[in-house]
Formats: sequence, structure tokens, C-alpha cells
Amino acid sequence: MKKEEFLERYADGVRDFSGVDLSGADLSWADLSGVNLCGAKLTGANLTEANLSGSKLSGVILTGANLTEANLSGAIIKFARLFAANLTGADLSETDLSETNLNGAKLSGANLTGANLSWVEIRNTNLSGVNLCGAKLTGAAIHDSNLSKADLRMADLRMADLRMADLSKANLNDANLNHAKLTDANLSGADLSGADLQWCDLRWAGLTDANLIGANTKNTIGLF
Repeated sequence: MKKEEFLERYADGVRDFSGVDLSGADLSWADLSGVNLCGAKLTGANLTEANLSGSKLSGVILTGANLTEANLSGAIIKFARLFAANLTGADLSETDLSETNLNGAKLSGANLTGANLSWVEIRNTNLSGVNLCGAKLTGAAIHDSNLSKADLRMADLRMADLRMADLSKANLNDANLNHAKLTDANLSGADLSGADLQWCDLRWAGLTDANLIGANTKNTIGLF
């Protein structure tokens, strides 16, 4: 579909564009709040500063798309492909990104507060300083990623795979890391105060200057 037709139909009140092909389309700064793009193809599309709040994007293909500073708050983006997408500065608060492929995505400055990232793939990705406060990351594959200085307060990281991840100086205060895999992870200077580390695998993890005050270390593997 041509972008002009798409925008014209949206302006006329149409919201269901499921399965549409808008690959490479320039939709920067477009107001598309509440749009249904489930299963749509937007490979390489330009959605810089676009408003997609409250949109339905399940199964959408956004591989290599530019979503810099886009508003995706409250959107449903389950089972989507965001491989190598640029989400720099994007608002992803309260979004449902469960089972989405975010490998290699650019997330610098993104707001993922309260987002559902259960069972996502975010391997080999730079998440340094990203706001993940209260996010749900149950079973997420985040190994080999950079989470240094990330805000993970009260995050649900149960069963998450964080092997060899860089979590140096990350804030994991009151985070739930029950059964998480943290082998060979770098947790130097991390704040783990009040965290649930039951059955967490910390073998060969770097814990220099880490704060474990009030952490639940019952049955933690490799801590002592």
C-alpha cells in the first residue's frame, strides 16, 4: 500500500490495517494512535517521532525500522520482529512486547517502565542506562547484553538468561531474580539490595562492590 493511501484512509477514520505492506514507507511524525497493524510489514520504515500509542502491532515486522523517539506507550507488540530496529529515545512504557525479537535493537534512552518483556530475545544488545523499572522480563534471553547502569528496580527477572551480561552499576533494588541465570555476569557495583536471589545461578559472576543488603540469598548458587 502506498503511504499516501494509508494516511488518507487513517484520516478518514479507518484503523484496521492488519497485514498491510508498508516496507520502507516514510511515516515520520505521523499520528497513528490506536492503529491496528497486526501482522503488517514495515521493514526499514521510517517512524521517527511517530505516535503509535495504544496501537495493535502483534506480529508486525519492523526489522531495521527507525522508531527514534516514537511514542509506543501502551501498545501491544507481541510476537513482533524488531531485530536491529532503532528505538533510541522511544517511549515503550507499559507496552506488551512479550515474545518479541529485539536482538541488536538500539534502545539507548528508551523508556521501558512497566513494559512486559516476558520471553523476549534481547541478546547482544546495548541496554546501558535504559529505564526498565518495574518491567516484566520473565524468561527473557538477555545474555551477552550491556545493562550497565540500567534501572531495573522492582523488575521481574525470574528465569531470565543473563549469562555474561554486563550489569555493572545497574540498579536491581527489590528485583526478582528467582531462578535467573547470571553465570559469568558482571555485577560489580550493582545495587542488589532487597533483591530475590533464590535459586539464582551466580557462578563465576563478578560481584565486586555489589550491594547485597537485605537480598534473599536462600539457595543461591555460587554466591559463597
